[in-house]
Amino acid sequence: MLTELANSIRKGLDRFGGPLRNPQVLMVLPLISLLAFWGAGERGLVAAAFGLPLLLLLAGAFHPRFDTDAVPGRPSRRHHLTAALDLALRESAHSGRQTACLVVQFDNAEALLDRHGRAAQTEVIQRSAERLMSALRETDRVAELEGGGFAVALAPVRRLDLETLVQLAGRLQTVVAEPVSIDATRLYVTCSVGFCLASRAPELTGASLLDAAQVAADEAARQGPGAIRAFSPDMARKRSDRDALREQLEAALDEGEIRAHFQPQINADTGAITGFETLARWYHPERGLVAPAEFIPAMSEAGLSERLSEVMLFHALVALSRWDRAGLRVPTIGVNFSADELRNPRLADKLKWELDRFDLTPERLSVEILETVVATTGNDVIVHNVAALSRMGCGIDLDDFGTGHTSIANLKRFAVRRLKIDRSFVTRVDDDREQQRVIAAILSLADRMGLDTLAEGVETKGEHATLAQLGCGHLQGYGIGHPMPFDEATDWISRYNARPTATPLIGQRTGLSPGALG
Repeated sequence: MLTELANSIRKGLDRFGGPLRNPQVLMVLPLISLLAFWGAGERGLVAAAFGLPLLLLLAGAFHPRFDTDAVPGRPSRRHHLTAALDLALRESAHSGRQTACLVVQFDNAEALLDRHGRAAQTEVIQRSAERLMSALRETDRVAELEGGGFAVALAPVRRLDLETLVQLAGRLQTVVAEPVSIDATRLYVTCSVGFCLASRAPELTGASLLDAAQVAADEAARQGPGAIRAFSPDMARKRSDRDALREQLEAALDEGEIRAHFQPQINADTGAITGFETLARWYHPERGLVAPAEFIPAMSEAGLSERLSEVMLFHALVALSRWDRAGLRVPTIGVNFSADELRNPRLADKLKWELDRFDLTPERLSVEILETVVATTGNDVIVHNVAALSRMGCGIDLDDFGTGHTSIANLKRFAVRRLKIDRSFVTRVDDDREQQRVIAAILSLADRMGLDTLAEGVETKGEHATLAQLGCGHLQGYGIGHPMPFDEATDWISRYNARPTATPLIGQRTGLSPGALG
């Protein structure tokens, strides 16, 4: 009988929530006891004085409120959220209720900053916080995280499972996805969500629960945009592996394990050496030479792209100056620059200082930028930097051209000097008519815009000859020379220049148009 009555009171507390679930309810007990004495005598007094507190205690009325020190309408701080989670976990231990933590992360947060600036990013974060709090209960807690994401601590509830959390995560994604109007511009953002049930947290602490939700959110962001992931122990192991890889990569950069290889570029008509591209290689002390495809993406994910660019630039300028002193003619050397490096407001000054340090003119340096960076960026800093480098005299090479949907306006906006045609269009160009049409179209565009061209991934003499006949300016690939360490590249230059046919006439330009290939 007593248990049933306590359950009824608990249901009432769950329904009407906040006011009764507070220790201040003790203040009204004397009044209730006095009324019971007037109505039922001493028995009523005893029943009210001892029975009602017991029932309220069983119902959980005296548990601390979950939203202690919350500021209405504003997100909490991280330490407030972990404290709230600790409180919820303690309550769950004796009430049987369940709690969970969710982490909401914006997809393509860097793109938002690049295209619309810091003020717009701040406005989007503020509006999103308001929307998230409006979609949750008053007793839930929202905290802003570093980097612009949010953590949500759920006040304990009687029933909470994976399906319920997936539905809640979807609701949060929906409110965040509503457009934000800023200066007559409607911005659309999406988010990925990771969550962790208290029962699945590595440890029963608020900090552990939040960390687990963050791990799940990171995994969702990698699978996104708009992904939802629940925490599982293997995610933590993967994150640990990535952290260990970052430490290895930092050590590799510090200890000189990341070294430069140089791949030659030649004139398609004469065969003369026109430059080298600088490519990163990792000499792992145990695994040997690690493939770039394995560690370059990890460098970007670990935020080490800028450091890698600095190392490659140094090796490139050292190599060029040493070839000059050896009397070996290498007109230019190319270095790949990541988007992170291009966002550095002092990039132009830094490059000028480095060139002066090695007594090299800017014309000797080719700044290689991925076409995807040019096609997607609206960052004024990147545009300003590339324009400044072009004014200095550096050549701007658009790498992997044909894969990033660059507009003609961007070709002029970024002062591009040369298009590096992606290898996917070069493969089997000598016997594939469709490939020939694509290459001819690219070359026609470049010719009309006064741009130079270089074909990447040239592996056969047939590809070499066909590209020269179509009018491509420069060639690069295994058919010319593999990426080599400095000493091997130096020997290669000497051998190449010493050949009897050091500047062979591979083929005369035909001036073929796409129609002539049909």
